[in-house]
Amino acid sequence: MRRIIRLSAMCLVAGAAMSACSPETVINTPVTPTAGVRFINAVPDSAGAFGLDFRFVDIVESNAQFRVPFRNAPATSAGVTASSLTQYKAAAAGSRHFVIFLDDTIQTIATTKLKDSTLTLVDGKNYTVILWGAARAGQMKLTVIEESITDPGSSKVALRVVNAGAGAIDVRTYPTGGTLPAAATWSNVQNYALSSFVTADTGSITYNVQPAGGGTALFTDMVALLGAPASSSAGAGGKLDIDPLPGTRVGGSAVTLVVYPRSTAASRTPQTAAFQVPAGAFMWDRRPARGF
Repeated sequence: MRRIIRLSAMCLVAGAAMSACSPETVINTPVTPTAGVRFINAVPDSAGAFGLDFRFVDIVESNAQFRVPFRNAPATSAGVTASSLTQYKAAAAGSRHFVIFLDDTIQTIATTKLKDSTLTLVDGKNYTVILWGAARAGQMKLTVIEESITDPGSSKVALRVVNAGAGAIDVRTYPTGGTLPAAATWSNVQNYALSSFVTADTGSITYNVQPAGGGTALFTDMVALLGAPASSSAGAGGKLDIDPLPGTRVGGSAVTLVVYPRSTAASRTPQTAAFQVPAGAFMWDRRPARGF
């Protein structure tokens, strides 16, 4: 027994010596090509108890966008309403298989597929996936948008509107606190359509949405996402180390107002007063340059 112990100790010493003389091993982890994907639930009449789930089902990854209710959970802060569940999430590039399910705790409902399809993602690009239209009327459709947005410049912002089914609309944009212009920024934007981007000077910008041809606004004029410039965690005068937030006050940003229809009465989509009329919610489309 004594000899075995001594031999084992010698082996340990020899192993340690060999380890100390061996060069460090560097393991290179390849960077996975990825794209950004966001999902918008604009279906006014169909949902599970908790909305819809958008999931890639070919690769296990953390991209799952689940429990997305109609309008993507709009929330208002400092006078600005934005859909809190509309974010780009990283997904592996390539041909991808995805499914959109009803979200529910009842298995027979949760396994119901509204869409089962594929899309091709290109490394470094962003994509918006919108499910919109009334399913009960056979109008539901899926639209995939590759978000190729030109840099508007360091003192400009890019603006757009998406009509998710509120009827044809005219939309005007103007500096917050200014006068509503006579001419529409975008005229006669049809259901399930996106306007082109226009550029505007940085600053607080307000959207006015009317039926096409004019009339009473669909809802109270809305102030767009404001954003915030790059800042310092050390406070004023410190080195910039916090990325800017996209918004109309930060040059290089792009912002969109999504105009949603009302919820279909007696459906499983939200039925509170806020959902019994058309409404809007903002999202950002392009981040400004870091600037540091």
